[in-house]
Amino acid sequence: MPTESISIITDAGHTLTGSLELPTGLVRGAALFAHCFTCTKQSRAAVSVARALAGEGIACLRFDFTGLGDSEGEFGRAGFATDVADLVAAAEALLERFMQPILLVGHSLGGAAVLAAADDLGFDKVAAIATIGAPSDVPHVLQRIEGDIEAIHRDGEGTVTIGGRDFALSRDFLEKVENIDLLEEVGRLKRPLLFLHSPTDAVVGIENASALFGAARHPKSFVSLDGADHLLLDDADARFAAGVIAAWASRYLPMRDDWPLPAEGVVAKTGHGKFGTEVHTTNHRFIADEPRSYGGDDTGPTPYDLLNAALGTCTAMTMKMYADRKGWPLEGVTVEVTHEREHATHCDHAEAMAEGKQMQALHRRITVHGEALDAEQRERIIAIADKCPVHRTLEGELHVHTESAD
Repeated sequence: MPTESISIITDAGHTLTGSLELPTGLVRGAALFAHCFTCTKQSRAAVSVARALAGEGIACLRFDFTGLGDSEGEFGRAGFATDVADLVAAAEALLERFMQPILLVGHSLGGAAVLAAADDLGFDKVAAIATIGAPSDVPHVLQRIEGDIEAIHRDGEGTVTIGGRDFALSRDFLEKVENIDLLEEVGRLKRPLLFLHSPTDAVVGIENASALFGAARHPKSFVSLDGADHLLLDDADARFAAGVIAAWASRYLPMRDDWPLPAEGVVAKTGHGKFGTEVHTTNHRFIADEPRSYGGDDTGPTPYDLLNAALGTCTAMTMKMYADRKGWPLEGVTVEVTHEREHATHCDHAEAMAEGKQMQALHRRITVHGEALDAEQRERIIAIADKCPVHRTLEGELHVHTESAD
């Protein structure tokens, strides 16, 4: 996916760094991802979810909270309220760019932060909210801190260890975490909610998901991340969570009205990738792209893949239709198609080509399936392949007419 570097200035004057994952085709909406406690925008969950959403046409911004990753500020003096303020600043940047309500997604404490930020942001700016392994009790995070919390309350500051890393925490940080009633805030939310949680989460227990789900209003959904660890370190778990969120979000970020399907033919529109192009037919949408070896993002078939597919699919359909009409026991066909650019060097009829005109070829290899078919039936089914409409179009007198739509 194309990735754009983003800088966000907070009300406190800090610069937050982010990565905006863009669809290779057109954008139908935007999402904001909040990472877990002391993680960064490079966490496995952040990257997987952001790119999965981009694959569904939803631009997704993942960023580093104050004092983490590449963002400015002091983590040890920030606290939960600062995380919420960071989210609001990042969300406002997305809203200004994409001009429509956004999806909020948060992992672990980031999940608690997006639930709290929705109220501050304004419900009219939020399309839906999804959380992964979120705590229902924000002070719960203090249980994961190795250090003398009481000494910090007494002395005003102290060094602790979180996830194997040392941090200097202030009394203000602890007080900002301790004074949050998240369940009360969740009860006020009037937006669709999705809670994903592992029943074997050893960091934030499954009872947290139960509490959040119970406090939330409908529409609300719960998905069990069976067997997953809290940080989604297994790629399969991260991809599953990302896929679920992307599919669920499509209901609340519908296709834009300015993307009409054509009344006839095909419409191709360039997207955000170097070559990524959205293709609209009268009933379908998909992405065409180029492989990474050609500088593309490999998010869809290439134009020549589509050309080969046109011949292959039309051939298969024609052969099946013919066999069905005859009542023959055809079980199916497999059509393999490849494209050859320099066909003139491999054939004996190149002299017939006009001077300076390139000779290309499509090679078609067909396997007919059906043990009950006799030799004559197989031969006639193979012969009908040359009668498929796309084959006739490609070998006929084909002209391409171009005009400006301006």
